Amino acid sequence: MIDFPLSQDQVATFIDAAFAEDIGAGDVTANSVIPEAATLTAAMNAREDMVLAGAPLIEPIFRKLDPNIQVKINFQDGSCLSSCDTIAVISGSARALLSAERTALNILQHLSGIATLTQQYVKAIDETKTKLLDTRKTIPGLRVLGKYATACGGAHNHRMGLFDAVMIKDNHIAVAGSVSAAVEGALSAGQTKIQVECDTLEQVSEALEADATSLLLDNMPPETLRKALKIVAGRIPCEASGGVTLNSIRAIAETGVDYISVGRLTQSAPAVDIGLDYSS
Repeated sequence: MIDFPLSQDQVATFIDAAFAEDIGAGDVTANSVIPEAATLTAAMNAREDMVLAGAPLIEPIFRKLDPNIQVKINFQDGSCLSSCDTIAVISGSARALLSAERTALNILQHLSGIATLTQQYVKAIDETKTKLLDTRKTIPGLRVLGKYATACGGAHNHRMGLFDAVMIKDNHIAVAGSVSAAVEGALSAGQTKIQVECDTLEQVSEALEADATSLLLDNMPPETLRKALKIVAGRIPCEASGGVTLNSIRAIAETGVDYISVGRLTQSAPAVDIGLDYSS
């Protein structure tokens, strides 16, 4: 089981921001149409096959509007669900439940969509030595949750942000003047984890000679990747990236590369279909 990455205070802050955006000064529809004392029970149901992510947020979202709402969670994050599986049952104040409905569904649909797409990529490289990585291509403000969702789907988290490790990319190289100069600058600054993005085999050789600790082999077709890996000869880890799709990832993994990073896991995963169906 993967540990949920937000503290209680962070969850509260996240929910406050979500409700401020959606409810604002109040849900005028629910407050006008629904009697204050009305109650109901609703089931949160999967409407397609999916990998669940975000379940620990369900209870605090609904209880933020009514601490007496009862929530029963039936599945843990990372579970593979079938259409019509009931993720949770929520009972209590009808006004609170209706006002919180869209916020709860939005986040569950988004995170579960990421986890579901991630699992498809993981399965595509099954029985290879290659591990799937996520990237920094996340929705601002949702990075921690987005990367948590990729882990629920079976991926490994890459660096969380610019503070984790040095990754020297093409624009860094252009400003520094060369791969060697960029790596030398990082070493002089006391950095010990230095990844270099390489577009060519010449850059691969230069990065190795400059003492890079890992390489990102960018937009290289499988035949070029094999040549790059032959140059590296297992001395440092290598990651393939750039335009990776479900159709291409298997061939990339079969080159023997250590990692493949895929931005679309968090950048463009489609939301899954989850509904809240009222039973009383």
